[in-house]
Amino acid sequence: MAAKSTTTFYILHGDDDFSLEQEVDNLRSKMSDDNGDLNTSEFEGSSASPAEVVNAVSSYPFLSDKRLVIVKGMIGWITRKGAGETGKKAVEVLASALPSLPEWARLVFVERQTLPDSNKLVKLAKELENGYEKAFSAPKDSTGWILRRAKEAYEAEIQPPAAAALASVIGNDLRRADNELVKLISYVDGARAITEADVSLLTPYVAEAEIFKMVDALAEGRGGAALEMMHRLLMEKDNDPFKIYGMIIRQFRLLLTAKEFLVGGGYPNQMAEELHMNPYVAKKMTQQARAFTLPQLEQVYRALLENDIRMKTGRIEPQLALDLLVAGLTH
Repeated sequence: MAAKSTTTFYILHGDDDFSLEQEVDNLRSKMSDDNGDLNTSEFEGSSASPAEVVNAVSSYPFLSDKRLVIVKGMIGWITRKGAGETGKKAVEVLASALPSLPEWARLVFVERQTLPDSNKLVKLAKELENGYEKAFSAPKDSTGWILRRAKEAYEAEIQPPAAAALASVIGNDLRRADNELVKLISYVDGARAITEADVSLLTPYVAEAEIFKMVDALAEGRGGAALEMMHRLLMEKDNDPFKIYGMIIRQFRLLLTAKEFLVGGGYPNQMAEELHMNPYVAKKMTQQARAFTLPQLEQVYRALLENDIRMKTGRIEPQLALDLLVAGLTH
């Protein structure tokens, strides 16, 4: 049986920066001998030439058995629209050199965009025994990723509602999600699973979760509770009335969009995909939209925009505008 060919070039691409960088770090770690730094080079693909890169990775390593060259953005640059003949020639240089890279070569192309399957170099990486290609796509809903990351990377447990709440405020920024997870795991210190209350307590994006709760109170006619939450938000040192008001406008815009979708015959379980919402946010929107009629939401949204203009032109104090808003919605 023939020995498996050594992988000498890699194409790592996609919009999931966090996972992509982890893969690159993993490749770096394999260069961890005493002379790893002497045998590692990095190039910016928009300024380096393919010949320069191939020459660097083909040079015999110094007191080591591998040479690592990381090239950022080259494939996207030479195959971009408008690259013309220069780009075509650059692709040909790489296509000619990649199949015959020496055994010690580890050439890593890092592309922060998803390359099409039709890309000549991507096809080459898939076809050649010495090539490797992997796409890293950021999840539309990071809830599942958070649950897996907690268990697999940190041997910790986070309750699904807590993961969904965290996902709703960090979107698909996995690096931020990981940073928040580390903080939450340190807080519970292995004593129990991370809860939604922990997320509310520790995340710096708690204002968005509080806005959800405040709108719940508004929808249920609990004006006193809504005012209490709003004033608590205003007391946070990083918050100001303009910021809070902007978040309320955004919330009612989403509610209006959700209500129009539902009134138009859309199904709740389709909302996240159709309106490009986080599933957790879509679920909350569905619940909150049921408390309002479409004309009510249209009236509220118009009033919010009018008050926004009055606030910004100094005709009304922001906190007074917020107090009047709550009073008007819960009278």
